[in-house]
Amino acid sequence: MYQPPHFREDRLEVQHALIRTHSLGALVSAGEGGLVANHVPMILDPGASELGTLRCHLARANPQWRDLAAGAEALVIFQGPQAYVTPSWYETKRETHKVVPTWNYAVVHAWGAARVIEDEAWLAEQIAALTAAHEAPRPEPWAVSDAPAPFVAAQIRGIVGVEIPIRRIEGKWKVSQNRPVADRVGVAEGIRSEEPAMADLVEAYGAAR
Repeated sequence: MYQPPHFREDRLEVQHALIRTHSLGALVSAGEGGLVANHVPMILDPGASELGTLRCHLARANPQWRDLAAGAEALVIFQGPQAYVTPSWYETKRETHKVVPTWNYAVVHAWGAARVIEDEAWLAEQIAALTAAHEAPRPEPWAVSDAPAPFVAAQIRGIVGVEIPIRRIEGKWKVSQNRPVADRVGVAEGIRSEEPAMADLVEAYGAAR
């Protein structure tokens, strides 16, 4: 990933927080048919390896798992807040008009050698953890055990697990850090109604400069 120094985010805890909040990862690998990408909800286990381990499952009918089983390296892309930035929000526009549009975003890329898992107990644990993570905030959380056991067992037979110990991880927070203070203030104010999470990042990273 192209990484100008002022946009780098190397703090592992910040990278992990984005993964947890935006856990639908784009799982990318290369095989005999070329590059393949699938969008897959991930669970992060931060203590399972030095940089954390990602766990997910794929439909057995999805051929990507066979590429991974053959030793293909995996890249998982997590997209956080993102938004178009109009030059109209810049104080510099009023001063010089020497401005252009851009796009702000926060992303994490994680690489690792994937391990394909067909153990039913592992798969049951993975889907239970994934479900619990997303059901927990609900007033009446649904649990995998709410479904009939034979039905769940049949569903598990239709999937395969994937575990990716992260070998390399990069974060990029492009949130107007390269703009003058007045421009950053204008971006945060202008973008707040459209993407409040991005407005918060512009303010936080601007204050940290």
